[in-house]
Amino acid sequence: MIVQSQHIDLATPTGTMRTYVHRPVGDARRPAVLFYSEIFQQTGPIERAARLLAGHGYAVLVPEVFHELNPIGTVLAYDDAGRDKGNADKTAKTAEHYDSDNRAMIDWLAQQPWYSGALGAMGFCIGGHLAFRAALQPEVRATACFYATDLHTQVIPNGPGQHSMERLGDIQGELLMIWGKQDPHIPAEGRAKVYQALVAAGRNFTWHEVNGQHAFMRDEGERYDPQLALLGYQLAFDLFSRTLR
Repeated sequence: MIVQSQHIDLATPTGTMRTYVHRPVGDARRPAVLFYSEIFQQTGPIERAARLLAGHGYAVLVPEVFHELNPIGTVLAYDDAGRDKGNADKTAKTAEHYDSDNRAMIDWLAQQPWYSGALGAMGFCIGGHLAFRAALQPEVRATACFYATDLHTQVIPNGPGQHSMERLGDIQGELLMIWGKQDPHIPAEGRAKVYQALVAAGRNFTWHEVNGQHAFMRDEGERYDPQLALLGYQLAFDLFSRTLR
């Protein structure tokens, strides 16, 4: 499918959130996927991943996840300065503001004539966590989380009862959890903690651990693993095909 791309500026309680929309050309009704970036926002690899999803028949929304902390259009570089800024932004934003961001995108989608009403979420790194957070919204039927950082920690500021893992009962859709066993950001004990919590909560999920490093999906840099990336996309497409179509 040929993909068209645009951006929209959505009003949220914490300011304007630029959101990039990639979808197949034409006005046929499509399922949508909320796609969450790494801490660097919509970089080249994230845009290419979003357009790949869109080319398989989905309307893909990529929000600027730290919109209230940066000028509109900010993209951080894959270097030490970009990493430091992104990590600082991650610790400065509260979980409830991700929830209001999600609500803004879902409400906007509901007004689009090309939206079918079927909604999924997906993300890489902190975006994997934010996709998991999006799964708390009742409209989200399926969520693909790739090496979701900080699910097993308290890094993202949260009020009482606001940590994502404390609200598992709100997740009604199916989860796909994919991890790299050589990822130092999410060690084995951290992955086990998440797994055990999902089992205890009786959530509907599949779990995959692969021999990959952190950011193995990112098609830039020395940690990119094309074979694992293809496998990851195939798993995500299978999930969305079963649940959103």
